[in-house]
Amino acid sequence: MKTNISSDNSWIICPKPNPLAALRLFCFPYAGGSSLIFRRWSDYLPFSVEVCTIELPGRGRQIKLPLCNNMDALVDAIASMIFPYLDKPFAFFGHSMGGLFSFELTRLLRQKYNILPVHLFISGRRAPQIPPVKPPIHNLPEPAFIEELRHLNGTPPAVLENAELMQLFLPILRADFAVLETYTYTPEPPLECPITVFGGLQDSEVDCHELQAWQEQTKTNFNLDMFPGDHFFLHSAQYGLLTSLAKYLLVEIHQNQTLKL
Repeated sequence: MKTNISSDNSWIICPKPNPLAALRLFCFPYAGGSSLIFRRWSDYLPFSVEVCTIELPGRGRQIKLPLCNNMDALVDAIASMIFPYLDKPFAFFGHSMGGLFSFELTRLLRQKYNILPVHLFISGRRAPQIPPVKPPIHNLPEPAFIEELRHLNGTPPAVLENAELMQLFLPILRADFAVLETYTYTPEPPLECPITVFGGLQDSEVDCHELQAWQEQTKTNFNLDMFPGDHFFLHSAQYGLLTSLAKYLLVEIHQNQTLKL
């Protein structure tokens, strides 16, 4: 296996490569997001953690790749790209759509390679076994779709009101929402790794009950940490979120080092 994230792998971007890191944290963006969401996270996490971000097709370094609107296809592609870099302890963090990606990727890695992250961090996403209650929006007419985006509060108003920018972002957002809205949960045994879930206290999209239900997906430790903010609390409450994340990661690093003694 490789020990460094290759610069020619456009799926995985490491803002601050650290070959001496004890653990790799792979981060998965929310719908419409890119690797840029996590570009500063290394500044706030322990030096022993190497932050690696997943870049999905149609954005950033993957701008030339066609968009994909299917969860299984994307997870399969990510698994093949990420596997060579799982040569040291690793953890997954995903917000909203990214949380679902990281969960399904974890299950695929267990099935295909019999490996698991040391910790799975889910942010702002209801447990997968809970069916959606809202109708799909990815195929709405443009004005209605934009209004739904405005309600979610994840797209800056300046972007929503810029017709040229929206023509660039709309296909990406529609594809990502299609990924979420066509997803079908398949029951499998709970994971053998801890799950920690982060939520926003004012999140109108995901309530505490839907976050707590993630406990059913693990056989080991489960934690639920709540922060002030709406669905995009990972921006507004970033310092608190990263402080909490750092605490859990340091525990995993310490436990792994203790096992080696």
